Amino acid sequence: MARAINFSAGPAALPEEVLKLAASEMLDWHNSGMGVMEMSHRGKEFIQIHAEAEADLRELLAIPANYKVLFLQGGAIAENAIVPMNMLRGRSVADYVDTGEWSKKSIKEAKKYCNVNVVASSQDRGYSYIPPQSSWKLTKDAAYVHICSNETIGGLEYQWVPQTGDVPLVADMSSHILSRPVDVSRYGLIYAGAQKNIGPAGLTIVIVRDDLIGQALPVTPSAFDYKQQAENDSMLNTPPTYAVYIAGLVFKWLKKQGGLAEIEKRNIAKAKVLYDYLDASKFFISPIDKGDRSRMNVPFKLKDESLDGAFLKGAEALGMVQLKGHRSVGGMRASIYNAMPLEGVQKLVAYMREFEAKQA
Repeated sequence: MARAINFSAGPAALPEEVLKLAASEMLDWHNSGMGVMEMSHRGKEFIQIHAEAEADLRELLAIPANYKVLFLQGGAIAENAIVPMNMLRGRSVADYVDTGEWSKKSIKEAKKYCNVNVVASSQDRGYSYIPPQSSWKLTKDAAYVHICSNETIGGLEYQWVPQTGDVPLVADMSSHILSRPVDVSRYGLIYAGAQKNIGPAGLTIVIVRDDLIGQALPVTPSAFDYKQQAENDSMLNTPPTYAVYIAGLVFKWLKKQGGLAEIEKRNIAKAKVLYDYLDASKFFISPIDKGDRSRMNVPFKLKDESLDGAFLKGAEALGMVQLKGHRSVGGMRASIYNAMPLEGVQKLVAYMREFEAKQA
């Protein structure tokens, strides 16, 4: 059976090579007589899997030695609460930039723990752009500045790193982590749900500078305390072992591809094919300002929205699935993460061109 061309925003497509290797090891990992899902997280086999995954992630992102890497649970939604629990460090105000649905969720959750200063928002234009930093109203003594560096639903992506001085920059990178090189040292904390560009749902990556942990709010559950998790190698509670294993395979796959510099070249090429067509089309619309467009999540609309159903039905008949836009914004969305080959994007554009010609 042919595999679908899967444009899902998450859980998303994984590299076929990774899936085949995982299938071959399902019943017996490296002659241990056990599958990874059956292993004790305290056993030497899983300890090896965990250690290699962390080492490979550190290599891919060139993570400095003074940053902890945590493999946690709960997704980015949980981190919306866990971040202020850990990062307020005696302060009462945190700065947030509002660029869409995921920023709004982060802001709403943070308000339960501190005063939130929304330093800038692009709501005035339907979240079609990222406010330039010159317009931000930062708080001098904020605990941190929070951004969602890629809005999965709206299709916005920071192509620059904000300057926040001595105030730590915190970024939700869930939907574009590992799609390009990142200077981790410019961030105090990075978090990301794994289910878009890393592996299965259930795993959350946290990368945090070590001087920023150890002052969690007294109400913070032990499992959500970064310091306690760091001291226990992310195993204060049972970690999502199989998700860590798959993530580790993806990290090795990325290294085989040439690392993040090479992956970024591919992602730029894929996004260009789709955006070039959208810009030339009189039938489809790209709603995002050109300088702020995401390489990972590409929302687009038909000028005649009554044709949405026919467009999606035709795409599915050709094996292209999960193109329907998020219910909050409508239209279509093509998520073209690392595992999406250039050929998949080219097939989508060929279909869009054919659909436009038939309807003209």
